[in-house]
Amino acid sequence: MESYPSLSSPALVEARFAETGYLSDEGLAIAIFLSLQLGKPLLLEGAPGVGKTEAAKTLATLLGRPLVRLQCYEGIDAAHALYEWNYPRQLLALREAEGHAPDLYSETYLIERPLLKAIRAPQSCVLLIDEIDRSDHEFEAFLLEFLSDFQISIPEVGTIAAREKPPVILTSNRTRSLHEALRRRCLYHWIPYPEPEREAAIIRARAGDVSRAVARAVARSVAALRRRPLAKPPGIAEAVEWARAATLLENGSGDWPLAFRRAVGAAIKDEEDLSDLRDDLDGLLAEACA
Repeated sequence: MESYPSLSSPALVEARFAETGYLSDEGLAIAIFLSLQLGKPLLLEGAPGVGKTEAAKTLATLLGRPLVRLQCYEGIDAAHALYEWNYPRQLLALREAEGHAPDLYSETYLIERPLLKAIRAPQSCVLLIDEIDRSDHEFEAFLLEFLSDFQISIPEVGTIAAREKPPVILTSNRTRSLHEALRRRCLYHWIPYPEPEREAAIIRARAGDVSRAVARAVARSVAALRRRPLAKPPGIAEAVEWARAATLLENGSGDWPLAFRRAVGAAIKDEEDLSDLRDDLDGLLAEACA
């Protein structure tokens, strides 16, 4: 089992993440520590914008490893995740062969997709399988097999196995239920929206030019917005953008509610949500800024 001396305890994971500006809670630090020590994939679920993908990026940075990201989407299949042959280049090689038979299935014509790239990485990577819930059940079943063996069979080449299993993080926005077999394969952690005080600290860590009072006002505002039935509630990244944008627009005027209203497009990015909030937004902002 590989050791990770820089992340050798949950407390150290939390501290090292904080050094990068990612303020994790104790539960996430424990989940990441156990995933590394036990060699098991970590499934992170939560609403969009709570920092699931950013956690994988931060882990790769702290381990000094490249991040290999497989972005899932509706209709993704094994070919898009594993490898493809460069057919145009193979055809060109045939035309230029002039009587001899070229080796059309050499490395020259192999296009690595994320899973093959993760297996063949010269140094171990961190593998991020992002938004697995956007794929279908067939792809999920294929992925389950891959995570069991960490090897790929290419008929023309043979079986390629990983030298060592990389740390793996899967993310899900929970738009659909994942298969129980995949859940059993992974450690699990749910990332909630942070409490306002912690979100204010995150805003200040991510946007150093924002004052403590502004960070707190934004944190209170987004907490109130998330309690509304919005189609697209603001995530942490939107909170940081809103704080930065309002700071730019305030420009010494002292009218923070107006600055927040003028910059609301950094936080609310859906016309119907803006329409539903139109009558209540001024009161919400005035209360948050009080």
